[in-house]
Amino acid sequence: MIDTIVIGAGVAGLAAARILAGAGVSVAVLEARDRIGGRVFTLHAPAGAGGSGSRGTIPIELGAEFIHGLPPETWALVRDAGLPTFELAGTQLRFAAGRLGAVQWDEPRPFSVLGRMLDWVDAELHGGDRTFEEYLRLAHIDPDLARDTRNYIEGFNAADADRIGVLSLARQQRAEDSIEADRLFRVQSGYADLPNALAAALNRAGGTLAMRHRVQRISWKPQDVAVSGVDDEGRPFELRSRRCLVTLPLGVLQSDSVEISPAPGDALGQARRLLMGSAVRVTLIFKSRFWREIRSVEQARLRTELEHLSFLFAPDRMPATWWTPAPDEAATLTAWAGGPKVAMLARRVAARGGGDALCVECLETLGQIFDRPAEELRQLLVSWHSHDWQQDEFARGAYSYAPSGAIDASERLTQPVAGTLYFAGEHTDTTGHWGTVHGAVRSGIRAAGQILADRHVRDPSG
Repeated sequence: MIDTIVIGAGVAGLAAARILAGAGVSVAVLEARDRIGGRVFTLHAPAGAGGSGSRGTIPIELGAEFIHGLPPETWALVRDAGLPTFELAGTQLRFAAGRLGAVQWDEPRPFSVLGRMLDWVDAELHGGDRTFEEYLRLAHIDPDLARDTRNYIEGFNAADADRIGVLSLARQQRAEDSIEADRLFRVQSGYADLPNALAAALNRAGGTLAMRHRVQRISWKPQDVAVSGVDDEGRPFELRSRRCLVTLPLGVLQSDSVEISPAPGDALGQARRLLMGSAVRVTLIFKSRFWREIRSVEQARLRTELEHLSFLFAPDRMPATWWTPAPDEAATLTAWAGGPKVAMLARRVAARGGGDALCVECLETLGQIFDRPAEELRQLLVSWHSHDWQQDEFARGAYSYAPSGAIDASERLTQPVAGTLYFAGEHTDTTGHWGTVHGAVRSGIRAAGQILADRHVRDPSG
């Protein structure tokens, strides 16, 4: 009998399985997809111009893209795998009221509101919780600054300001400060090389990985688990183990598409207290970095900023957030929308119809920002790439967040069930790093430690 079955070959599952196999535990990882990585999903596409990719291709991230700051667990994995990385660098521009300009750092910014929020939480809540929208009202935040901060919170967290709790935001802000999360890094060869390295380490340690195995049911009693489902050809399978680590994304866990019988205590109830956020990202590859071409007096004043453009914010447009891969010179622009704006964007795309409606929305927004006809930008377009995580049956959303009143849900979800069932994934992170790859890594490390500890207690010689 296998000691531990891990369900899901995302970063959390692979990180845990690698540790378990390295400790001599017999472990099998079951993955429903035909690829590993979960919401880390890299494809390699023909480059428009420049770029660091080999043979004329560049890595396009359809899911997670950045290493946020200096989380030690993630960087240890990156170093062990010998993955080359680079830090994003460059200038930031803002398009508002029909004008493109440099970001004015001496003006009040969303981060100042978040800093004030930390003090407000300590002084006003006294053990309670509020939504972020309630905080903006109760703290009397200036309406314009409140709008910008709301846009930031909803975009960054893929969350609804009317639902996300300030206690979770405060924990997150402190966690980000501790790892310098304002610094952003990319894996030069593509983020998917991180789970690929974890899978290779798992294989070297004697663990197994079964792709295209869709788990449908987990039947269990203490120290006896039966995991059953179908493979890609519809053939049924069943594996038995002493323990099972469930790393399904929150949206999948909440969908009940995988039956767990009997119910694992209150674990699923805790999962339902959390929320799965929505996000849309689109990467457009162009023949050239057209945004560096000066077409107006206004652009001439921004020559240096355009030359080194990194992030671009257009709060009254859709999508509202854009970035380049600077200092990498690939001719790509990535658009991002998160939270309630995803539904708004979806309605606009649906009204247009056609398979490229999302791309058209992006090109029209870029045309407005850079004062160019959208059709001209279409002629410069090499390709565009996106993945619908909301409709992806193996994700059912972008990433998790804790609504008001649910700050303890992740912690309670991490509790082992009868030394037999365990849960991991970014939604189970307890250190404030929800929705991140390093949060998923930490959760996998935590779950592996729990399993090893339980094995020692139950079988000290094993």
